[in-house]
Amino acid sequence: MIEKTGKLILAFILLCAGCLKAQEQVIDEVIWIVGDEAILKSDVEDERQSMLMAGEKFDGDPYCFIPEQLAVKKLFLDQAKIDSITISNSDVAKGVTRYENFMIQRAGSKEKLEEYLRMPMTQLREKWREDIKSDELIKRTRDKIIGSKVKLTPSEIRKFYNQLPKDSLPYIPTSVEVQLITYEPVIPLKELDAVRERLRDFTNQVQSGKADFATLAIMYSEDPGSANNGGELGFMGKTMLMPEFANMAFSLSDPKKVSNIVETEAGFHIIQLIERRGDRVNVRHILLRPKVSRDEINKAIARVDSLASSIRNNEISFDEATYFSSDKSTRNNHGLMVNQEESVYYGTSRFRMEDLPKEIALVVDTMKVGNVSTAFKMKLKTGREVVAIVKLKSRIDGHVANISDDYQALKAMVEEKKRQNIVRKWLKDKINQTYIYIDNDWKNCDFQYEGWVK
Repeated sequence: MIEKTGKLILAFILLCAGCLKAQEQVIDEVIWIVGDEAILKSDVEDERQSMLMAGEKFDGDPYCFIPEQLAVKKLFLDQAKIDSITISNSDVAKGVTRYENFMIQRAGSKEKLEEYLRMPMTQLREKWREDIKSDELIKRTRDKIIGSKVKLTPSEIRKFYNQLPKDSLPYIPTSVEVQLITYEPVIPLKELDAVRERLRDFTNQVQSGKADFATLAIMYSEDPGSANNGGELGFMGKTMLMPEFANMAFSLSDPKKVSNIVETEAGFHIIQLIERRGDRVNVRHILLRPKVSRDEINKAIARVDSLASSIRNNEISFDEATYFSSDKSTRNNHGLMVNQEESVYYGTSRFRMEDLPKEIALVVDTMKVGNVSTAFKMKLKTGREVVAIVKLKSRIDGHVANISDDYQALKAMVEEKKRQNIVRKWLKDKINQTYIYIDNDWKNCDFQYEGWVK
């Protein structure tokens, strides 16, 4: 039945293609059919261009690798429909904003990106919206397929380690544990007043009809994640926003009005309601950050360097000195940083050098264990500039993996291998159950998965 349906679809597509040729129109070419979904030659070329733009490397011949990956995606998306897996519009919108900023940064400007991809930004956003939605559906479908099947015991980890040939043991890069103290330079009251006055002026322009909020956001907002979209954030729940911002955003009821000025860790905002849907809200905002003067930065550096000297002279311990730190995430943990990057050390106090904020990594790279750095400037994720010192608590230099030092890394490797095996088995069964057609010119490939060519 599957094969018969697939052949009917193929016949219809080829018939339509023939009709178009007869009318001497330029047409695309169907190269694969997966179930009732066609993959076009243009789909492969579009994906190749996007991968090149994103700096991704091809795993083999792109004209073999890409069609197979597109086919795999279609299998996952078909399963997502079967399992009724969905994704919210707000999650998609956030993903589009992140990806747009990434691509603009890669291209150098919005105009260069549009020129390179030969498409206006409005069309690109719509394309990315579908791609990001598909990717998230695939991720959630994959997670459901794997479920709770990846459960490992310490004995399984040791068995995996012991069975690996010595020349196949993975190389573990240098990892460190770092304690941090930050200090925020004083921002003069005059600068704070100037920022508030500027935002009040924006509010007056919008309320009087002299300016459009979205246009002002594009021109002046210092939030790189939303400025290009006219300050729009997409639908979000309260927990997805900074508390002060969320309280103001969810108190708005009139889309024609502008909020009072609200202060968060990122700076000062004014907010305009776009739409409210139950426990989610879509707003646009303008963010301005008060500028820290060179004089105040120098004062902060001198103050923090003085604290570092007191630590080195044993007048106060680093743990005790964290009482003065402005960093909320580490202040109650003796300054010890916790790794929030997606890596084998996620959720632990260990960092690979590339997982650390770049300013900290540059300082830590040449330090010895137990040393306290001199004061240096760094920018927080919120965009706020602070002065910091760090202490290198421990360092494990790069080495071939061993079970005593690298249990977590080895555990992550075994878990990932188990996940891959579960997904590979599912794909093998799914391929066997699905009608697949591949054009003869696209069959001569060393595919990653078996069963495509029937």
